[in-house]
Amino acid sequence: MAKRNTAQSPLTPAVLHILLALSTGERHGYGIMKQVEADSQGKVKMGPGTLYGSIARMTEAGLVRECDKRVDPQIDDERRIYYELTSEGQAALEAELSRYRDVVAVAKRRWAHGH
Repeated sequence: MAKRNTAQSPLTPAVLHILLALSTGERHGYGIMKQVEADSQGKVKMGPGTLYGSIARMTEAGLVRECDKRVDPQIDDERRIYYELTSEGQAALEAELSRYRDVVAVAKRRWAHGH
């Protein structure tokens, strides 16, 4: 599968949430799921199928990479794979947030002028 220019393409909601969760540092899968839930104030609950399917595609696209395998003592003593954003993932996140800001600006202008 050829890499596409992900910084220019809109992201799926799952990918956007995963990139946001990883934007403050590396996390393992369970940590990403918990961060997505916290970021969305409980509105988005990402199951393992969605999470790991998205991470596989994101790794293939060069947005994230595995960075470490270690124990998170807060959960258990199992070694977990940690993921981090790549520079391409950071660029894709910034491009997506810019798109959202543009949409919000248009909406605010319309609402200010009575729709």
